[in-house]
Amino acid sequence: MGGPLPLGDPAPVDGRLPEDLVVDPAADFGVYLHVPFCRVRCGYCDFNTYTASELRGARQDDFVDTLVAEVRLAGGVMDAAGGRRAASTVFFGGGTPTLLPPGDLARMLRAVHDEFGIAEDAEVTVEANPDTVDDTVAETLAAAGVTRLSIGMQSARPHVLAALDRTHDPLNVATAVAAARRAGLDVSVDLIYGAPGESLDDWRASLEAAVALEPDHVSAYALIVEDGTKLARQIRSGAVAMPDDDLQADMYELADDLLAAAGYDWYEVSNFSRGVEHRSRHNLAYWRGTDWWGFGPGAHSHVAGLRWWNVKHPAAYAQRLAAAESPAAARERPDETARRLESVLLRSRIREGIAVSEVVGEGRKAVASLIADGLIEGADAIRGRIVLTRRGRLLADAVVRALTV
Repeated sequence: MGGPLPLGDPAPVDGRLPEDLVVDPAADFGVYLHVPFCRVRCGYCDFNTYTASELRGARQDDFVDTLVAEVRLAGGVMDAAGGRRAASTVFFGGGTPTLLPPGDLARMLRAVHDEFGIAEDAEVTVEANPDTVDDTVAETLAAAGVTRLSIGMQSARPHVLAALDRTHDPLNVATAVAAARRAGLDVSVDLIYGAPGESLDDWRASLEAAVALEPDHVSAYALIVEDGTKLARQIRSGAVAMPDDDLQADMYELADDLLAAAGYDWYEVSNFSRGVEHRSRHNLAYWRGTDWWGFGPGAHSHVAGLRWWNVKHPAAYAQRLAAAESPAAARERPDETARRLESVLLRSRIREGIAVSEVVGEGRKAVASLIADGLIEGADAIRGRIVLTRRGRLLADAVVRALTV
């Protein structure tokens, strides 16, 4: 169920935005739809998700109606703030969106279309568990306007999947990819490295299996131990070992080598694509700090510098909307300094980097030493941009600290 929500200022019951907020009607607008349901809780997961036994007062089969009510409320809020914008990207995340019938996902997407519009060239992504995708699901999603499926492969090794509490059959990854291809969808596969008991050879096997599927996009995330998770408790008790930083670094370098050899270019520290056209435009919008509205329990939103987040539990979320109230729990408006620091944190992770001119104070003075240490590209810095080297990608947090002192 994830960690606690951040603190913030009270959000108005009707969801209205501040009167002095300046909304750019020409700016890109993303929509995130959070489906918080999972069959089982993975031991490493800190997302706001719920199994059937954890719903307590909420019903999965009522969820779509509730989320559609939030979409309609948002349309009115945006009207009052200067007008609605067509969504340039839509992303169904979770949880496991494909635990819902594909027709339910189509209804959610139709609500977005009816309230905001969806751009003709919009990227529309659905995250999927491999066990939940067949030809009927893929064809229904494609007919509804979905353009891209992001499949949670995680590993090709059964013992690694077991360590992560993943229950899908690894053979179903190829089945899901094939179904998506037949439906004309772009395909991304998600991998995780550094699980307890995973060797470098295990990771190589997973990478090779992923490349053999010929997806358009690969995400490769290092396992992170989040407070409050089953994995954190296992490590604290000594039942499993903490992920080894050196091994994870070797795994990242192996991924970078194998994926590059197969034609995948990195465009964000953990994301690789076959060409610019297959990059995740929705996730790039997050890293670039553009506007999006997040719908669903615990979802976060960002419009014109204002951030807000919904109540977490599906029951509380449903109760708010049943009373025609905004589900927003709280909101904040970061000042210029906070926004600048966040911009460096996020945009330094992407291939295009960040302008040297956006780094101020002691951070600007650190650029020369970061070049000398092989953490940022010297040629790009001369042209006025900070772009991570591969070593810099491995030490991205250290680079950000140096740039934001």
